[in-house]
Amino acid sequence: MKRRDFITLTGGAVAWPLAALAQQGDRVRRVGVLPQLVEADSFDDLAAFREALAKLGWIEDRNLRVDVRFGVDPERIRTVAAELVDLAPDVIVTAGAVTTREMQRQTQTIPIVIAGVGDPSANGIIKNIAHPEGNITGITNLFASVGGKWLELLKEAFPKIKTVGLIYNTQLNAVPGGYYISSVEEAARALTIKLIKLPYQDAVDITHGIDEFAAEPNSGLIVLPPPATPANRAVIRRLAAQHHLPAIWFDKQYVVEGGLLGYGSNDPDRWRHAASFVDRLLRGAKVSELPLEFPTRFELLINLRAAKAIGLTIPEAFLSRADEVIE
Repeated sequence: MKRRDFITLTGGAVAWPLAALAQQGDRVRRVGVLPQLVEADSFDDLAAFREALAKLGWIEDRNLRVDVRFGVDPERIRTVAAELVDLAPDVIVTAGAVTTREMQRQTQTIPIVIAGVGDPSANGIIKNIAHPEGNITGITNLFASVGGKWLELLKEAFPKIKTVGLIYNTQLNAVPGGYYISSVEEAARALTIKLIKLPYQDAVDITHGIDEFAAEPNSGLIVLPPPATPANRAVIRRLAAQHHLPAIWFDKQYVVEGGLLGYGSNDPDRWRHAASFVDRLLRGAKVSELPLEFPTRFELLINLRAAKAIGLTIPEAFLSRADEVIE
């Protein structure tokens, strides 16, 4: 049940059919898209993106072509990034720090709109937020200090927690564990919580790490960005349930899949707003004229089925704060 809505940002424009454009000698515009996700994880985001573009007047098979590629591991991302650049799109949309950095290496001239890269100032992707230098702007999904908030929420939901494991993929983080860890560590000192890092590269690492960690009494998990693959997420959920470990994730989708808690920005709304950046660039705006934007509101999600499965009761006061509860 929805209790608050994530802010929706929209724009407006005029639609022109392909026939009219062709008669005027105008070309169909081209947009490349590369999320750091598998295709199954991108369906809702891309649907929202395409819908927003259509409302802004950009209709596929009329005046727009959208070329989408997907990648999670660095080698695949390098390959498909090169493919998109070779197509010479007018604008490229990326999501994920690895895909964005790779696209930066591939082109310094094609405008790049981000639809989420974590904290772009903390990871060095964009230095000037107000007037982006180079060819990258857009809207992101998180900021570095949110790591502390994940820990605070986990503690509020389950006050007995004394130890928290931090799960993160070492292959997809430029800094091991990412820049979120420092804010988690700061919050842990204030809450007197012990932190244990659980880095992984594959499902074997995840299994070994969580199985060992589960021996810690009164413990829980924070699953850090970037997104784990669907297979690895399933392993984390299974082990968390097996060992009765409450876990907090950074994306709504992972709570819908069966994760316990989630706290993050709304993905489809962010992609809709990314479409407004694409629209302005296609109409002649420059990257430096479009300040990078951060999310202004986050959603708290709770999966009561997941709580019941591990035998945990969530305080009513905490439940009342949720934007959405899965029952």
